[in-house]
Amino acid sequence: MMEETTVVAVRAIIAFLTLIVYTRVLGKQQMGNLTYFDYINGITIGSIAGTFATDLSSKAWIHFVALTIFTLITIIFQYITLKSRAFSQIMDSDPTLVIQNGKILEQNLNQMRVKFDELTMMLRQKDVFDLTTVDYGILEPDGTLSIALKPENQPVTAKDMHMHPPSQKLMTELIIDGVLMKEKLAERNKDSSWLTEQLKKQNLTIQDIAFAAILPNDKLYIDLYKDRLSDKTSTDEKKKT
Repeated sequence: MMEETTVVAVRAIIAFLTLIVYTRVLGKQQMGNLTYFDYINGITIGSIAGTFATDLSSKAWIHFVALTIFTLITIIFQYITLKSRAFSQIMDSDPTLVIQNGKILEQNLNQMRVKFDELTMMLRQKDVFDLTTVDYGILEPDGTLSIALKPENQPVTAKDMHMHPPSQKLMTELIIDGVLMKEKLAERNKDSSWLTEQLKKQNLTIQDIAFAAILPNDKLYIDLYKDRLSDKTSTDEKKKT
């Protein structure tokens, strides 16, 4: 019993580390951006890794070889789809137009096996509650819906108002779990003395801070381990009663 437990534990560690390496090799991709092929492929690789860890009736190297070959085939397919447009269409399919000028294209919708209520749900997720405001609706290979509103329904932009706002900076993470990332200060042309001065104004130390970041407007955002909430904003159930 103890011997089997040890073998499973070792196999599980090897499978886990192998998955980390192979998924990094396969590249970064969000779950919401996976095509059906990618989704099924991911499930299969995970299933092989799970069998690798727990199936004691066969040798571990057999599952390791299968996992490696499956990953290599995936990499080859990825490379071919990058080089061949025709092969990419076979593997991932093309985007499909399902809405045009506020009208649903039922034939295309049925071809993609998408129901009307599923389409309206995807529209609501895009904050579209009036179908007639949509100029084009395109169902992407990963199953998401991309929409283009009619010109009269599109939000007004700074360009439309002939405004020229300054370029937007990114938020820069500075402190995480009480640990200062000094290199991030240099990215925003700040130094330790600037940070010390900011913290001194609020009687804080770095160890008091769970998360801190320099906002796009160059202000310092601070979230403490012990947030200083007033009674009016507290959600403590004892205070409610």
